[in-house]
Amino acid sequence: MEETRKDKLQLLVRRIFLIITDIILVNGSLLLALLMRFDVRLEAIEPQYLETYKDTFLPYTIITLLIFWCFRMYHSLWQYASIAELYKIAEACVVAEILYLGLTAILGEMMPRSCYFTAGVFLLVAMSASRFMYRILRTAIQNYRHTSEQIKIMIIGAGEATNALMREIQNSRYLDNSKVVAIIDDDPKKIGKYIRGVKVVGTRHNIKEYARYYSIDEIIFAIPSASQDTKREILNICKETPCNLKIIPGMYQMMDGEININDIRNVDVTDLLGRDPISVDLESIMGYVSNKVVMVTGGGGSIGSELCRQLVKHNPKCLIIFDIYENNAYDIQQELEMDYPDANVVTLIGSVRNQSRLEDVFAIYKPDIVYHAAAHKHVPLMEISPNEAIKNNVCGTWNVAKMADKYKTKRFVMISTDKAVNPTNVMGATKRICEMIIQYYNEISETEFVAVRFGNVLGSNGSVIPLFKKQIEAGGPVTVTHPDIIRYFMTIPEAVSLVIQAGAYAKGGEIFILDMGDPVKIDDLAKNLIRLSGYTLGVNMEIKYTGLRPGEKLYEELLMDEEGLQDTANKLIHIGKPIEFDKEHFAERIEKLKDYAYSESEQDVRDYVKFMVPTYKPKN
Repeated sequence: MEETRKDKLQLLVRRIFLIITDIILVNGSLLLALLMRFDVRLEAIEPQYLETYKDTFLPYTIITLLIFWCFRMYHSLWQYASIAELYKIAEACVVAEILYLGLTAILGEMMPRSCYFTAGVFLLVAMSASRFMYRILRTAIQNYRHTSEQIKIMIIGAGEATNALMREIQNSRYLDNSKVVAIIDDDPKKIGKYIRGVKVVGTRHNIKEYARYYSIDEIIFAIPSASQDTKREILNICKETPCNLKIIPGMYQMMDGEININDIRNVDVTDLLGRDPISVDLESIMGYVSNKVVMVTGGGGSIGSELCRQLVKHNPKCLIIFDIYENNAYDIQQELEMDYPDANVVTLIGSVRNQSRLEDVFAIYKPDIVYHAAAHKHVPLMEISPNEAIKNNVCGTWNVAKMADKYKTKRFVMISTDKAVNPTNVMGATKRICEMIIQYYNEISETEFVAVRFGNVLGSNGSVIPLFKKQIEAGGPVTVTHPDIIRYFMTIPEAVSLVIQAGAYAKGGEIFILDMGDPVKIDDLAKNLIRLSGYTLGVNMEIKYTGLRPGEKLYEELLMDEEGLQDTANKLIHIGKPIEFDKEHFAERIEKLKDYAYSESEQDVRDYVKFMVPTYKPKN
């Protein structure tokens, strides 16, 4: 409240100052016009005109100030003054002089005819100068500030986004010590041209050269319409310079070409992955989620919580968040209640291992759609605790699938992983068994069961990038298991978009697979993150190679050799042909595996998993 009063007081003081200034300038302009009419000699002015000036001083002042108020000349932020404000000043001055002409005509005390025009011109110049003086002084200070104090900026892109960005930099009082000194663009027609006084010096191939020549401190990527491949290629060049790298928002974040300086962010490692985000058929999503009871198991996790965020936008009749970890469930519940106060969100605590708890939930809420995201996913931890992986992943999926079948759920979408393909670890093998559960139940149930398989998710719990960031913040070293290890990556929103769209495409029994582009070397990922964090590899940050962890392999696959690919309406989403297995004895084998998990040794569990998943090739 105190801050609000202070702001109001400052605004009042500024308006009073402007009004007093305008009173002086308005009458000074008229007097100067009168002097000009008589060759700048006060004694030459005819007495009748001086009398008219005195008689109309007060009404002319009041009328002009009222006109200025109506044209909101006391409401604008003049540090952002532009051509639009100049038009407004011109219109106000013209109206003021026309009304003054009418006033003197009514009073029968006319001024010399040339005075009205000249006074209007002087008034326009005076008003413009007074309003634009702040910008003029600020620009002058920026231009003549000592170069050692300036942050020198290079902008990539010579389009409208750069024009808007430069205007924002020039206007922002928080960037007084920043100056754009060079622009880069690949269009040869723009080379040598100027934007707001700054030269387009070259193409992407000249970035490193001009970064050294101009001693650039910061590079801003300002091509919001660029493809992911173009952005990655240019940013890969930029990261070879010692400059701080930043990027403006995408096209969907820019309204009418305006850029908020606060939206400019540091370049993140996700900008270097080199794959365009997948597009989602929103109409299909709306059709099968709207007005349905939707349940998300593991709804508090990184994937589950994002599922909830995207699903709640499409007006489900009820969204059920089901999770064993109450803190995560509470966090996403509070977020959704704040962002979507009218949504019907129910948060339930429980484990997918507990069949009786699931029975109660399904009996009460009878979900139309189930997204099964609850699972243990951490490969090394599951490798040394295989029984727990079976209990949570296999038994949990079996329990949820059984309830979905019993209570006539329309669709069941399970989250799988590329580690289920030719698995070398227990976690991957359990997810392959989960895919088999989906195929099994799809043949015996009216429910449409499908699985969605994708690679590593950036930023999820236990993923590599949060680990690298923590290690960098701690001063290093950054640990990489092997210099040649590669992985497929996607962002959490992309993964969830795929899961939701797979539900729209589902007919039952499919394993949906995302075309994730080229795999990424974890070593390159670590090096990029080190560079983007402001460190230099081998100087103030090191990488330590620790060797492959239990169950880990150098590369992941998205398809088994026996599987083929079918296309969907989305060219980035494919359907893998399911591998045949013995479905006749599958249910009893699941029950036996469940008994093993609760009563037998870890080695017995591994052996039985290997029996059920012939493609499972565990590494010692």
